[in-house]
Amino acid sequence: MQMHKHEKIWLTLSSAMIIGFLLIAGYQTFALELGPPSHKETIDPQKVDETAPFDEPGVYQTGENEYEVVMTLQIFSFTPNEIEIPAGSEVTFTMTSKDVTHGFQIAGTNVNAMVMPGYIQKIKQTFNEPGEYLILCNEYCGAGHQMMSTTITVK
Repeated sequence: MQMHKHEKIWLTLSSAMIIGFLLIAGYQTFALELGPPSHKETIDPQKVDETAPFDEPGVYQTGENEYEVVMTLQIFSFTPNEIEIPAGSEVTFTMTSKDVTHGFQIAGTNVNAMVMPGYIQKIKQTFNEPGEYLILCNEYCGAGHQMMSTTITVK
C-alpha cells in the first residue's frame, strides 16, 4: 500500500500533537499536582460532628503565616461563619458537607470546589491583599441556597 506524501505529513503531525497533549496533561497532573481530587479521604456524613477535626471547626495557625480553616457546610450555612486571617497567609481549607452537595467559591480568586457529603475536600489559597473576600455556595442546595454565603476578613 502506497501512502501519499501529504497523508504521511498529516499522520505524523497529528500523532505528534496527540503525544504532546498527553505529555502536557501528564506533567500538569503529576509534577504540578493540578489533577482533579481523587477523593482519598472519606468521612461518615452522619458522624461529622463527632469526627476530628470537624468536631471543632474553626481557624487554626499551623505555622508561620500558615493557617488551616476547618469547615463544615450544611444547608444554607458555613461553620465557622466568620473567618479572620492576616495578610500574606497561606490558608488550607479542610471541608466536608453534612447533608447535600455544596459549592465553595471565593469571589475574586481561583478557588472553586464541590464539597460532597462523605468526602473531605482540601484547597490551599494565599491571601496577599487585605480586604473582605466573599465565600459563596455555587451548587444549588435547596430553597434558601441564595442566602448561603460568608466572608473572609484579611487584615
